[in-house]
Amino acid sequence: MINLEYEKICDEILACDEKIRYVAVYDFGELTDKIRPGLKCHLTREETVMSLSQAVYRWSTRKKTTEKIGKPVFALAKYEKIFRITLPIQGAGLILVSTELDINMNELVDKILKIKSQYWEV
Repeated sequence: MINLEYEKICDEILACDEKIRYVAVYDFGELTDKIRPGLKCHLTREETVMSLSQAVYRWSTRKKTTEKIGKPVFALAKYEKIFRITLPIQGAGLILVSTELDINMNELVDKILKIKSQYWEV
């Protein structure tokens, strides 16, 4: 998928909820990202890339148990300042979404999965 598609995906996810701060698609070591206008990133671009490369590894370990517990759909981490959601895409890529803490996570994940399904198999 070309970079313009990744930008479109970031825009669509960012637009689906006002509590989303940041969206990124990380694929083949390339980062395409968007932050909500008026906000500042908590991490530098380099820190984000490093974090995502580590997340790709964690996702590879999750996929090893697929036969026993099913295919992983998303991972959620709560930090003191934000939630971070990662979702796998084809190959070893990921979608990363960071949000404010006062969000309905179930509704948000459903919206993100719907957008993701337009571009990749869920």
